[in-house]
Amino acid sequence: MKDQRISDMLHPISRRSLLGGLAATSALVMVHPFTARANANQAHLRIMETTDLHVHVFAYDYYGDKPNDTMGLARTASIIDQIRSEAQNSILLDNGDFLQGNPMGDYIAYERGMKEGDMHPIISAMNVLGYDGGTLGNHEFNYGLDFLFKVISGANFPMVCANLAKGSLAENPRDDDLFLEPYMILDRTIKDGAGQEHQIRIGLIGFVPPQIMTWDARHLTGNAATRDIVKAAEAWVPQMREEGADIVIALSHSGIGQEQWAENLENASVPLAAVPGIDAIVTGHSHLDFPGPRFDGVAGVDNAKGTISGKPGVMGGFWGSHLGLIDLMLERDGSSWKIVGHSSEARPIYERVDRKVNALVADTPEVLAAAQADHEATLAYVRTAVGKTSAPLHSYFALVADDPSVQIVSKAQTWYVTEMLKDTEWKDLPVLSAAAPFKAGGRGGADYYTDVPAGDIAIKNVADLYLYPNTVQAVVINGAQVKEWLEMSAGIFNQIEPGATDAELINGEFPSYNFDVIDGVTYEVDLTQPARYTPKGELQNPDSSRIQNLSFSGQPVDPEKKFVVATNNYRGGGGGNFPDIGPDKVVFQAPDTNRDVIVRYIIDQGTINPSADGNWRFAAMDGATVLFSTGPKATAFVDDVKGVSIETAGEGADGFALYRITL
Repeated sequence: MKDQRISDMLHPISRRSLLGGLAATSALVMVHPFTARANANQAHLRIMETTDLHVHVFAYDYYGDKPNDTMGLARTASIIDQIRSEAQNSILLDNGDFLQGNPMGDYIAYERGMKEGDMHPIISAMNVLGYDGGTLGNHEFNYGLDFLFKVISGANFPMVCANLAKGSLAENPRDDDLFLEPYMILDRTIKDGAGQEHQIRIGLIGFVPPQIMTWDARHLTGNAATRDIVKAAEAWVPQMREEGADIVIALSHSGIGQEQWAENLENASVPLAAVPGIDAIVTGHSHLDFPGPRFDGVAGVDNAKGTISGKPGVMGGFWGSHLGLIDLMLERDGSSWKIVGHSSEARPIYERVDRKVNALVADTPEVLAAAQADHEATLAYVRTAVGKTSAPLHSYFALVADDPSVQIVSKAQTWYVTEMLKDTEWKDLPVLSAAAPFKAGGRGGADYYTDVPAGDIAIKNVADLYLYPNTVQAVVINGAQVKEWLEMSAGIFNQIEPGATDAELINGEFPSYNFDVIDGVTYEVDLTQPARYTPKGELQNPDSSRIQNLSFSGQPVDPEKKFVVATNNYRGGGGGNFPDIGPDKVVFQAPDTNRDVIVRYIIDQGTINPSADGNWRFAAMDGATVLFSTGPKATAFVDDVKGVSIETAGEGADGFALYRITL
């Protein structure tokens, strides 16, 4: 592969005097200790990272149709400007998942479209900031390959990805026919502590989770293939060194997971950082900030030093919530450079004080202007009414009781799949429907819940009910497999001892989008039993049976009885590692997204009447109480929760409210 040399790029706002974009407290430029200490043969380099932007240019929640100070690249841009003012030498990188994730992304993909030469608002905004490089995340593929490459063709910066090939993989990774260059080497001029200019060659190599082949199989099967992240790095990093890279930065759209390597890890950043020749790593995908308290005690990670496998690393939150920052002290070593000091920081755009969000920075006008027209068009798009609801739709209690917001999704899926299969060989099988709460607090924070008032339902509300552009699929499985599906879902709950007092109910490591409720059957969850499966779908307690009294039409479910289960392409394709659920069980792949189906269902019904039918509940445990956290706005709805004895229990951490359930 030929040497890729990218000339210096002008940064349109890199030398502004903050343009009022910083809060008054940030107006004074603070000199980093590395800059102050740098000698004549040393230079201070600042690596800035954004990750998981998910089309959040504006500090605006399109689902809630209101401003939100916890998000927005226009806010992060103020910190970028500040960092550039603090240091003579800096580069700005994006770590992927920029293309999908809010209604602006859907508006561009489904309404406005992307013709050759069109500019996507997230790319327009990023171009203003003068990025030096980027990579792809898993959500870049949600709208298809053609859409993706039309979008990134407008980027004024290179994108790299070393483990995404066209069609199939070669025997040797270096022979893979890749969609993008695996790496780039940027020729840059930097100043040392004495003000003298020197040349430096900075290598960038990017990686995407191999799981995209499952998550977006409808777009990628037969068109793409992914290689293990670490194996791709082991193949390409030595070549980067041979071509003269002084330092190599890995752009890893992969979380900070286990220390030991295994084939095709989704969260592979710890073993990736250990690959010889990689000097620093920027990470993402997990929507967390590193360094940060969540990573205390994680194997292979030093949270205090900000290192991953001994290398400086960072993860810059999500939706623009933080700017990831790695500071490197570089020293001339003959004709090359070596790292002699480093620090890492995830710098936030807001703080939460007394349960309230305080913005730490203001918007950057140029970034807003780049996406203003599409922002306004998105607002018009999301405000379009499609029907009415006779009662509120919310997800504050979706993890602890049958929930109307989840049930509306299930009803729409059942309605659609029944109609689509009516003339097929599956027409006589009963149709069940699996759906999960996507907005249920957790890492999204205390405001991250569906909350749709009674009255008109607009597209923004449907997107709030169903966050992702999944398509509908249907699987055919038997009663025994239905039970195992529910056993996997029940792993979201911690085991509770009989007589326990205020035990913690929810396992925070289990994502809410894997908490499927299956509508059409009734069942109880026995919390005295240990979880049968781990959050990754591994069988850990084969003798455990949390799902009790599983019934269909009032009769115990026959393990051999066949059912159609309506779901989405993520689950049907094996996403979430649910036992015995995968492409071999899929009998129907819809051309329509789940959100489109919900919209059609609401239009068909005119007015929906959301009410939970109580098809699942916790099995009784005399004398036991548990606590769970939810949003503070849940107080208005606690009396509507059916089948659960629930009461308020004070304030929780990070703005959440605590509730007590008597089992």
